[in-house]
Amino acid sequence: MIRFAVTLILGLVCFGILVSLGNWQMRRMGEKEAYLAEVASLIDAAPVAVPAAPDPVQHRFLPVSVRGTFVGDTVRVLVSHKKMGAGYRLITALDTDAGRIMVDRGFIRVADTQPDLPAGVVTVTGNLHWPEERDKYTPDNDLSDNIWFAREVSVLAAHLQADPVLVIARSTSFVDPQVTPLGVGTEGIPNDHLEYVVTWYGLAAVWLLMLGLFLWRMYKSARNL
Repeated sequence: MIRFAVTLILGLVCFGILVSLGNWQMRRMGEKEAYLAEVASLIDAAPVAVPAAPDPVQHRFLPVSVRGTFVGDTVRVLVSHKKMGAGYRLITALDTDAGRIMVDRGFIRVADTQPDLPAGVVTVTGNLHWPEERDKYTPDNDLSDNIWFAREVSVLAAHLQADPVLVIARSTSFVDPQVTPLGVGTEGIPNDHLEYVVTWYGLAAVWLLMLGLFLWRMYKSARNL
C-alpha cells in the first residue's frame, strides 16, 4: 500500500505540474492577444510627424507621415510573399526637413525591372519599424548584386548614409504601378501559445490515463498475491 500511495502522490504531482504549465500558457495567450489588439489599433491610428528622437521600443509601429525627396541608391531586400511569390522590398533614403531617413517603398517581383525613383517632393504615410529579421541562418548580404537578406536598420542606415529610422510605406502621394506597398501588420508577430496550451493539456491527459492504468495494474497484482 505504501508503494501504491507514493506512486499516486508522485503521479498527481506531475499531473499538477503539466496542468499548471497549460494554465500558464493560457495566461500568456491572453496577454499576447491583448498585445496584438493594442498593436493593431496603434498601426491604424492617425499618422503624426516623425519624433525628433525615434526610439525602437517606444515608437515601434508608430504611424507617421513624411514629406521629402528620394535620393541615392535603392537597396533590394529579398523576401517571399504568400500571394505574390519571391521578390524584393525596395528601401531608399528620403531627404526631409528633419533629416535623411529611409523608406521601405514596397514590393516588386524578382523578374520585374527595378523602377526609377519618383521625382520631386513626395509624401509617404506608413509606420516606423525596426524589424528583427537576421538570425544565425540568414546569409550575408550580397552587396555586389545589391541583394540583401534582412532589414537591419542600423546597417541600412550606414549604407544609405541616413539616420537609423525606417518608415514602412502604406500609401504614397505618387502612383507607381510596379511597386506594391507592404504595410506593417500583426501577422509578423508570432502567437504560438494555443499550440503550447494544447500540448501541455494533452500531455496532462495522457499522463493521467497512464497513471490510472499503472495504478490499476499495481492493484491487480497486489490482489493476486
